[in-house]
Amino acid sequence: MPVRSAGILLYRHGAAGGLELWIAHMGGPFWAGKKAHSWSLPKGEYQAGEDPLAAALREFTEEIGTPPPAADYVLLGEFRQPSGKLITAFTAEAEFAPAQISSNTFPLEWPRGSGTIQDFPEIDDARWVTEADARGKLVKGQLPIVDALLQHLLQQQDRL
Repeated sequence: MPVRSAGILLYRHGAAGGLELWIAHMGGPFWAGKKAHSWSLPKGEYQAGEDPLAAALREFTEEIGTPPPAADYVLLGEFRQPSGKLITAFTAEAEFAPAQISSNTFPLEWPRGSGTIQDFPEIDDARWVTEADARGKLVKGQLPIVDALLQHLLQQQDRL
């Protein structure tokens, strides 16, 4: 059975009218200093039988340090990653501006082979970026989530 994650991709229409996405830079020594394809939507694993939206809301809070905004969350779909993991992604239009990012941490032996266990934040930065910038920052396996968001927004427009 594949590992399952659930996450939230917030969006807004920026000051210049363009689409902006809320994404987060992954923490820890592997991602330190990397700019391209080292960001993710806030997400985390959940267990079989657990409600994916409840898991996505919990994981957002753990990774950002602030609960996600109250909004009408819409399911974008389930997306298989190159690792085989499945991400269930939700979206909502919202303004969101936490005072700080305060992520939970994970233990890791660092430097590798040293026997020293250190705690690292799961997320070390998060911010609004344009949709174009998000495409260069997000890990490549999550780009279909952005495409699904754009498709969702087009369908919304067609209903108007």
